[in-house]
Amino acid sequence: MAVRLDKWLQVARMFKTRSQATKACQLGRVRVNGARAKPHRLLAVDDRVEVEKGDWTRILVVRELQDRPLPKAEAPRLYRDESPPPPAPDPLARWARRPAATRDRGLGRPTKKERRDLDRLRP
Repeated sequence: MAVRLDKWLQVARMFKTRSQATKACQLGRVRVNGARAKPHRLLAVDDRVEVEKGDWTRILVVRELQDRPLPKAEAPRLYRDESPPPPAPDPLARWARRPAATRDRGLGRPTKKERRDLDRLRP
């Protein structure tokens, strides 16, 4: 039995939806046995799947093939996890993800108090 890579990634709960798994494959964030993999690639038992999630790479070895959804508690039986521990969160990255201070159009120039508030928000 063989299962499509994008289906298996969804069933194994690496991605919430199959379309997210497909997009990750198309963007080159998924490798199978060291090579970039397309979403339609057929997986076999003992294949090594590497999934990039941000700055952390999950390394999974396929133990079981399944194309039907499983309960969340049973999903880890599909793979052996050989991933390194996730990296510690970077405190500066949190600031970089914050949205810029914005002002609605048509409100004119900010007052002195509003400028001080904006300056406090900027790093």
